[in-house]
Amino acid sequence: MKELKIESIFQVYDDLNELPNDVFLLMNNAIKARIKAYAPYSKFKVGAAILLDNGEIVTGNNQENVSYPSGLCAERTAIYYAGAKYPDSKILKMAITAASSNQKTKQPIPPCGACRQAIAEYEIKQDSPVEIYFMGEVGNIMKSNSLSNLLPLLFDKKAL
Repeated sequence: MKELKIESIFQVYDDLNELPNDVFLLMNNAIKARIKAYAPYSKFKVGAAILLDNGEIVTGNNQENVSYPSGLCAERTAIYYAGAKYPDSKILKMAITAASSNQKTKQPIPPCGACRQAIAEYEIKQDSPVEIYFMGEVGNIMKSNSLSNLLPLLFDKKAL
């Protein structure tokens, strides 16, 4: 038997003002998208913004449904829209922000498992990493240089 150790490394920014200008703009787009989210059941709104290599910024937010599995997360809403509208563009960066109506969300909220797998599909397809920045409503912002940092034992087409 062998032991496998996997490490993930993140950069942590204290607040929005510490972000590089382009990421600050991207996160502000994610915040605007979050405010428009449809989350009447969970009261947990999420916004995402994606910067493409053509300079376009695509946003998305979570869209809930009383039949919970029928809703869609902000990250997948944005990434699928980017893939549909700009199929030949690469995703450079993604910003994610989440806020609860029940309490102040102070911890960075990373993408859920389904969203990680969706982001992985595009990272593999474009053969280049996607920088991912995520935060709560306020406080620290975490940066991952690649989705593989968030999902190290990746399921991809090589397994099929």
